[in-house]
Amino acid sequence: MLKISGKIQIPLAEIEIKAVRSQGSGGQNVNKVSTAIHLFFDINASSLSPEMKRRLFQLRDQRITEEGVVVIKSQESRSQETNREVAFQRLKQLIQSVLVLPKKRRPTKPTKSSRERRLKRKIMRGRTKSLRSRPSRGD
Repeated sequence: MLKISGKIQIPLAEIEIKAVRSQGSGGQNVNKVSTAIHLFFDINASSLSPEMKRRLFQLRDQRITEEGVVVIKSQESRSQETNREVAFQRLKQLIQSVLVLPKKRRPTKPTKSSRERRLKRKIMRGRTKSLRSRPSRGD
């Protein structure tokens, strides 16, 4: 079980993990050992609540495919086990990001004094700019 929060847990059967060869430089080790991890998590087939699934789809995260599969790649370490833990941690952070409901914004109006201060600043700024202009010729 991957524990997300006190109430939310994901069974490991819902998470698919593939070990692949890492990209980039690394000498002979990179050509012989499959240390990079690709983690796949199907949101639609998961045991998450419909509300959580909806919020995950609204994230517009590049790691979520159009089919609703979260794909996380981890290849920072030369150890497969470390990369697996990093991938699990990233999935956990992704799901935790939708746990917290964003506060609904309540529209407010500017106070009377703030409107007056704004107008006063505009007048002062206009005067400053008018002083920069060329003086008129008094013919």
